[in-house]
Amino acid sequence: MKAQPDADKTLKMILSRLDDMKAEDTVTIDLRGKSAFSDYMVVTTGRANRHVGAIAENVAKGLKESGLKNPHVEGLPNCDWVLIDTGDVILHIFRPEVREFYNLERLWMQGPATAKAI
Repeated sequence: MKAQPDADKTLKMILSRLDDMKAEDTVTIDLRGKSAFSDYMVVTTGRANRHVGAIAENVAKGLKESGLKNPHVEGLPNCDWVLIDTGDVILHIFRPEVREFYNLERLWMQGPATAKAI
């Protein structure tokens, strides 16, 4: 049985697969020290539903080949927004309009100094 890859190795493999599949506007957010549930969040865009699905399937295949047995995948039937959770790395693959609507990067990249108290 293969050992589970560490977060940095998993991140590197995911980013390589995204590059191979021509994913667009890929952003990596370092969550270490900000979140207890994951080390990295990756947000990327596919041009259309089929592209989003192809990217997700390619990344999931790569994760399994690297020894990660069961990454959690959600959203594959519609392919508007596919989430792949490896535990150490969470990958969000969006269609452009859906990514713009949810704007996850803004949520996670804001520091405490930019938040306003009410």
